[in-house]
Amino acid sequence: MSDDNPHSSRGSAGKTWLERIASIFSAEPQDISDLEDIISEAASRELIDSDTKSMLQGVLDVSKMRARDIMVPRSQMATIDIEQPVSAFLPILLENNHSRYPVVNEDKDHVEGILLVKDLLQFALDPNQTDWHIREFLRPAVIIPESKRVDALLKEFRQKRYHMAIVVDEYGGVSGLVTIEDILEQIVGEIEDEHDDEEDNDIKKMASRVFQVSALTPLDEFNESFNTDFDEEDADTIGGIVLHAFGHMPERGESIQLGDLTFKVSKANSRRLLQLQVIKAKESATTEDAGS
Repeated sequence: MSDDNPHSSRGSAGKTWLERIASIFSAEPQDISDLEDIISEAASRELIDSDTKSMLQGVLDVSKMRARDIMVPRSQMATIDIEQPVSAFLPILLENNHSRYPVVNEDKDHVEGILLVKDLLQFALDPNQTDWHIREFLRPAVIIPESKRVDALLKEFRQKRYHMAIVVDEYGGVSGLVTIEDILEQIVGEIEDEHDDEEDNDIKKMASRVFQVSALTPLDEFNESFNTDFDEEDADTIGGIVLHAFGHMPERGESIQLGDLTFKVSKANSRRLLQLQVIKAKESATTEDAGS
């Protein structure tokens, strides 16, 4: 008799589990909070691991979001003016390392189209071709309202095979942009694209005194490369030192000076710093450059 009790207990638990799943998918309308409970219980029972739980939760979160919730704000958009010569906008491409940029006319409220960096490669390989204008390479800009559901937008990205949308407010003014990567990162976390530094290349020299540095660069490695003495008891990474110095989560483009170095945030999200531009003061630059 005692042998039957554990079996009955397991059977009852299994039946409850199945009944709960069945009730979720049979109910009209479905309650997302019930599904979240099921996912949490599955994780507690070790039926799914923590990464799977995070991704499932990310999918549910995306279903509740609007474009305004995940867009890159207007103030942080890297754009190219349609009248700029290559020499003027090339530094923008090098600093931001994006694969596509909105091209504007006079201001960000007038988006003429999207420029794919790869379309310019033929001119980088053939310097004799000078008779061209950026207008020739513009792709159509996709315009969406701030209220656009993110899950619907992801479906459109996949079906229509575009990767960026310009977000506008109710008056037609540009309020930001959204990429397919922004949506996927809500589900799977930070994604490194083809322009991101490899893990073994945390420090990259961009110019004689300018370096691109991963915010996750170990502090001892940074100190050795830049001949600095930031206290390793204060943080494990250079990003931690910079974040502490700011005293708040900085946005892209914000800068701060620590000693002889200027730190400019070149990439960040709402949770953490990702990439920093580090500029040496002229008097501190030496013939032996960091990361070379």
